[in-house]
Amino acid sequence: MARLTDTGDDPYLWLEELDGTNAARWVRSRNAEAVATLTPGEAFAGLRAEIREVLDAEDRIPYPGWRGDDFYYGFWRDRAHPRGIWRRTTLDQYRRPEPEWDVLLDVDALAAEEGENWIWSTVAVLRPGYERCLVSLSRGGADAVVVREFDLGRREFVADGFTLPEAKSSVCWIDVDTIYVATDFAPGSLTASGYPRVVKRWRRGIALAEATTVHEARTDDIAVYASHDPTPGFERDFVGRFLDFYRSENYLLTEAGELTRISVPEDARWHVHRDWLLIRLRSAWVAGGITYPPGALLATRFDAFLTGDREMTVLFRPDDRTALSYYSWTRNHLILGTLADVRSRLEVLTPGETGWQREPLAGVPELDHSRIVATDPEHSDAYLLASEGFLQPATLRLGQIGGAVEILKREPAMFAAEGLTVRQFFATSADGTRVPYFVVGDPDAPGGPTLLTGYGGYEHSLVPQYGGVIGRGWLARGGTYAVANIRGGGEYGPEWHRAALRENRPRAFEDFAAVAADLVRRGITTPAQLGIEGGSNGGLLMGVMLTRYPSLFGAVVAQVPVLDMRRYHRLLAGASWMAEYGDPDREADWAYLRDYSPYHNIHGDRSCPPVLLITSTRDDRVHPGHARKMAARLRDHGHEVSYYENVDGGHGAAANNEQRAFLWALTLEFLWRKLSTPQPGSAVPPRQHTHTGDRWQEPVAEGR
Repeated sequence: MARLTDTGDDPYLWLEELDGTNAARWVRSRNAEAVATLTPGEAFAGLRAEIREVLDAEDRIPYPGWRGDDFYYGFWRDRAHPRGIWRRTTLDQYRRPEPEWDVLLDVDALAAEEGENWIWSTVAVLRPGYERCLVSLSRGGADAVVVREFDLGRREFVADGFTLPEAKSSVCWIDVDTIYVATDFAPGSLTASGYPRVVKRWRRGIALAEATTVHEARTDDIAVYASHDPTPGFERDFVGRFLDFYRSENYLLTEAGELTRISVPEDARWHVHRDWLLIRLRSAWVAGGITYPPGALLATRFDAFLTGDREMTVLFRPDDRTALSYYSWTRNHLILGTLADVRSRLEVLTPGETGWQREPLAGVPELDHSRIVATDPEHSDAYLLASEGFLQPATLRLGQIGGAVEILKREPAMFAAEGLTVRQFFATSADGTRVPYFVVGDPDAPGGPTLLTGYGGYEHSLVPQYGGVIGRGWLARGGTYAVANIRGGGEYGPEWHRAALRENRPRAFEDFAAVAADLVRRGITTPAQLGIEGGSNGGLLMGVMLTRYPSLFGAVVAQVPVLDMRRYHRLLAGASWMAEYGDPDREADWAYLRDYSPYHNIHGDRSCPPVLLITSTRDDRVHPGHARKMAARLRDHGHEVSYYENVDGGHGAAANNEQRAFLWALTLEFLWRKLSTPQPGSAVPPRQHTHTGDRWQEPVAEGR
């Protein structure tokens, strides 16, 4: 049997060849097996149709974005427009049940006309003026994009306009005839992570090769950047280097080309709004003789800070239960979004002559999870607020700080929620840490099929949200759904994240295992009926559960997963993740990575639950070789593994709703089949009743 060695010998390396003949043949065979096994019959077809109906629903909320010109912009996909349309409308029209939309770009028509597999990526609109934009389109959903200048008035691409070939580019307007561009200029212009190392100022009519270099990063940095703030009276330019995933070196760039260092901590996040500088700390910082804690948000005057003034106002200070999630400026106010035991809170802060005043944000429902969708920090104090829950469809409100709040849109229910509740519990991890998790389902039903998901990385928080796909495809079948808020995420701020960094990664795995055990202890499910699903870094989590905690689960699904911790930093964007995981080329780092690397911990003499691996050929962030090689090793060791690789989709694994519906149906059908029939010896334990001190329950209104 093929063996792996610590020196890097890997008999499955041929599966890393994206378009290699043998690799492509292997992928086709595995896909055919998965399709033949999981898709025949009415159950799969019906599930797929139900999910597609949710994804393409005409009455779902068309979430808008504001760009400063009073229009409501949005990108929309449905059955008639699988690739999507970019469109805009006015507030008066948006208030109507069926607004009249002005279609700016039809990606389906463009793809048909040009014979390209175009997938919408992003757009940068010129400010002020709003007459031009830079549209980024990818082939098949990859991170690499083609950039093309578009005329919003004429609804057409600009002949001889700013255009970039396919690359992992970033662009920013300076004025109508000038942009910042970071792209693959020539050999040597990319970092080891595959992102731009050089950023230039490019004037219209000048060849890209002759554009003026304004800043450079090092090869071992992640990327370089340049940005322009067009706020009238506060026009500024910034450049910098992303040293790793969490650290950066930043400068103010003057018109003369001089650089002034913005001396915030390297691992802090910062933002300039008019004359204010906000500093969001990831680690403790001593400034002006005062020590500020990790997770704090500080405010100071930007110009004064550049000259050495370190007088700060603490706008947010975390505690054991509460962390800053995000902030959003309006023209004159700052909205803070915080999480208290993973429940959202929103408040408004207003700077004045006597300091900062604060009050709750108006229009925020008490029990739903609420988030700011959009603000217009250059022109107004308006905000768009979305509120939802696991069982509560979203409501979109328009508010004005200090003024009225109105409901703009309500999303319809996608599944029947009668008899279902949301409960929050806390599991105890191996080191005694309390780990929160949510459970959605019928609290009075006997233990049964349960789907648990988690992520636990990059300071990313998993918060309550309404999921029509899970509701229709899992809850409606009688399943229970659970979300684990494990360490490595941002639910309790940077310290919660740091607790699972690098050599401490196992804390995240122990947290997830503790949640799984707690679900069983409470009688909600059994190991044989507990399935888990996660993607990307969450796919790494799934791989560790499969290989380190196999007895806790009945089935595992890992999507676009990171699994080979020996070579992840050599594949595509993997080098940019070393601040999160460690450097496998360092002996000390490889010692702990080797201990949990799923790819290196497959054994034929140790049973594993059945697993489904899903990835995309066009994923240029997490290499599909991770999933390919894992599937091959599992097969060779005699384990039950299903594998499906979508050609399109990039890191999202799907490029349109048809593909998303298929992949979600594949996932849920696989899990339901494996979990709905308990195995011998897995009797359902009685549900345990606990005191209310360790759980929170969301009430469900009648008729919801």
